[in-house]
Amino acid sequence: MAANVEIYTWSMCPFCIRAKALLDKKGVEYTEYCIDGDEAARAEMADRANGRRSLPQIFINDQHIGGCDDLHALNSRGKLDPLLQN
Repeated sequence: MAANVEIYTWSMCPFCIRAKALLDKKGVEYTEYCIDGDEAARAEMADRANGRRSLPQIFINDQHIGGCDDLHALNSRGKLDPLLQN
Protein backbone atom coordinates (compact mmCIF):
# COMPACT_ATOMS: atom_id res chain seq x y z
CA MET A 1 0.00 0.00 0.00
CA ALA A 2 1.36 3.42 -0.97
CA ALA A 3 1.87 6.19 1.54
CA ASN A 4 -0.62 9.05 1.69
CA VAL A 5 1.40 12.07 0.52
CA GLU A 6 -0.05 15.59 0.66
CA ILE A 7 1.67 18.78 -0.43
CA TYR A 8 0.48 22.36 -0.02
CA THR A 9 1.78 24.54 -2.85
CA TRP A 10 1.69 27.93 -4.54
CA SER A 11 1.51 27.60 -8.32
CA MET A 12 4.62 29.62 -9.21
CA CYS A 13 6.74 28.74 -6.15
CA PRO A 14 10.14 27.36 -7.25
CA PHE A 15 10.49 25.35 -4.03
CA CYS A 16 7.08 23.78 -4.59
CA ILE A 17 8.03 22.88 -8.15
CA ARG A 18 11.32 21.37 -6.93
CA ALA A 19 9.61 19.30 -4.21
CA LYS A 20 7.00 17.99 -6.66
CA ALA A 21 9.76 17.15 -9.16
CA LEU A 22 11.45 14.90 -6.59
CA LEU A 23 8.17 13.15 -5.79
CA ASP A 24 7.42 12.78 -9.52
CA LYS A 25 10.91 11.37 -10.16
CA LYS A 26 10.25 8.74 -7.50
CA GLY A 27 6.85 7.93 -9.05
CA VAL A 28 5.00 9.01 -5.91
CA GLU A 29 1.32 9.80 -6.18
CA TYR A 30 0.35 12.78 -4.04
CA THR A 31 -2.53 15.08 -3.34
CA GLU A 32 -1.68 18.69 -4.13
CA TYR A 33 -3.46 21.59 -2.46
CA CYS A 34 -2.66 24.69 -4.50
CA ILE A 35 -3.55 27.47 -2.08
CA ASP A 36 -2.78 30.57 -4.19
CA GLY A 37 -4.29 33.48 -2.29
CA ASP A 38 -6.54 31.27 -0.13
CA GLU A 39 -5.89 32.48 3.41
CA ALA A 40 -8.33 29.99 4.97
CA ALA A 41 -6.46 27.10 3.33
CA ARG A 42 -3.12 28.58 4.39
CA ALA A 43 -4.35 28.86 7.99
CA GLU A 44 -5.47 25.21 7.88
CA MET A 45 -2.05 24.22 6.52
CA ALA A 46 -0.29 26.22 9.26
CA ASP A 47 -2.36 24.44 11.91
CA ARG A 48 -1.23 21.08 10.53
CA ALA A 49 2.38 22.29 10.06
CA ASN A 50 2.98 23.47 13.63
CA GLY A 51 2.60 27.11 12.63
CA ARG A 52 4.78 27.02 9.52
CA ARG A 53 3.29 29.19 6.76
CA SER A 54 6.01 28.87 4.12
CA LEU A 55 5.40 26.75 1.04
CA PRO A 56 5.54 23.96 0.26
CA GLN A 57 4.48 22.02 3.34
CA ILE A 58 4.59 18.26 2.92
CA PHE A 59 2.87 15.50 4.87
CA ILE A 60 3.39 11.74 4.58
CA ASN A 61 0.74 9.63 6.31
CA ASP A 62 -0.33 12.74 8.27
CA GLN A 63 3.24 13.20 9.57
CA HIS A 64 4.57 16.69 8.93
CA ILE A 65 7.77 16.39 6.89
CA GLY A 66 8.40 20.10 6.36
CA GLY A 67 9.29 21.98 3.22
CA CYS A 68 11.31 21.36 0.07
CA ASP A 69 14.71 21.40 1.77
CA ASP A 70 13.45 19.01 4.45
CA LEU A 71 12.16 16.61 1.80
CA HIS A 72 15.45 16.67 -0.11
CA ALA A 73 17.45 16.23 3.13
CA LEU A 74 15.39 13.14 4.01
CA ASN A 75 16.05 11.78 0.54
CA SER A 76 19.80 12.47 0.80
CA ARG A 77 19.97 10.59 4.11
CA GLY A 78 18.07 7.62 2.66
CA LYS A 79 15.12 8.18 4.98
CA LEU A 80 12.48 9.26 2.44
CA ASP A 81 11.94 5.94 0.65
CA PRO A 82 11.04 4.03 3.86
CA LEU A 83 8.41 6.69 4.67
CA LEU A 84 6.99 6.35 1.17
CA GLN A 85 6.70 2.58 1.54
CA ASN A 86 4.11 3.11 4.29
